[in-house]
Amino acid sequence: MSRYTGPVCKLCRREGQKLYLKGDKCYTNCTLEKKPMPPGMHTRTRRPSEYGLQLREKQKARRFYGVGENQFRLYYQKAVKVRGVTGETLMQFLERRLDNVVYRAGFARSRAEARQIVNHGHVAVNGRKVDIPSYLVDPGDEISIRPRSLKMEKFKAMAEYLEDHTPPAWISLDPQNWKAVFLRLPERDEIDAPVDERFIVELYSK
Repeated sequence: MSRYTGPVCKLCRREGQKLYLKGDKCYTNCTLEKKPMPPGMHTRTRRPSEYGLQLREKQKARRFYGVGENQFRLYYQKAVKVRGVTGETLMQFLERRLDNVVYRAGFARSRAEARQIVNHGHVAVNGRKVDIPSYLVDPGDEISIRPRSLKMEKFKAMAEYLEDHTPPAWISLDPQNWKAVFLRLPERDEIDAPVDERFIVELYSK
């Protein structure tokens, strides 16, 4: 399935809430606040069915993390095989994605930007270059921006932002050296994704 490349603000309007797909810009210039209705023609909306609610939560999670349909289903299939709560495990798989960890650490202002940084080979995991955004980070892994990349204006301009950035509790950050450590898997109540994963589990369990 091809990746969506249109206006991301339309995705937030479609879901009826902020997904913060543009990073910090969503706090100051939010289209959803100006147009709090779904895109397209506006008619009286019907109450969504149970299936409709389940589908919306899945789409919301996919868009929040920038994951394709097939890959999202694979994460669910992996989560089912892990002992524990399937929905929470699914969210942990999504949080372990390298592009997400790069964003959470503060090396990028949005997940889309983080995905681009990884794709362009600027990121190392445990000292080795990794250019796959879907790479799953393990507890204890060190994520860093490669030394040669730090000479670029892009990262020089990010230095002040990184100094002021506070990562989540499961990531430790060394802003001076552009390094972060994925300490542990996050608990569900620590993850700020606006998703009710129970609906997703119900959808895929059919």
